[in-house]
This record gives sequence, structure tokens and C-alpha cells, in this order.
Amino acid sequence: MEHDISQRELMEAGDAVDNVIRTLGAKNLPPIAVASALLGGALNVLSRTLPDDAVVQILNHAIASVENGDLREADKQLQ
Repeated sequence: MEHDISQRELMEAGDAVDNVIRTLGAKNLPPIAVASALLGGALNVLSRTLPDDAVVQILNHAIASVENGDLREADKQLQ
């Protein structure tokens, strides 16, 4: 299975996710519910397309980003 993606594909997928987030936000759903649903969906996609060890590696990278404060720093740059 091919895992290389183009910048255009990544941007298109990101735009679609942003639209879903806006739609769910307009329904006044709690942010934790929206985030949990998105994370669950992402994990389902990953588990269908990658071996378990690759999914674990992705999750470990995400955990490291949280622990290092990278996500908070990225959020500050967007504001």
C-alpha cells in the first residue's frame, strides 16, 4: 500500500476535517466529544491502513509532542 501523500492531498484532507469540526461546533457539542470522535476516527483509518507497530509509533510521537509542549506552542503561533 502506498503511503506517500502530496501536499495538495494533505491540505484537502485538512480542509475537510476543518469543515467537520466547524459543523460539529455549530451543533454546540462539547469540544471533548468532537475531539474524541475525531481521534477515534483517525485511529480507525490508521488501523485499517498501517500495521499496529506503525500506529503505536504515531501515537508515541503524539504523546512526545504533548509532553514537550509542542502542541501548545503551535496553538500559540496560530493566535
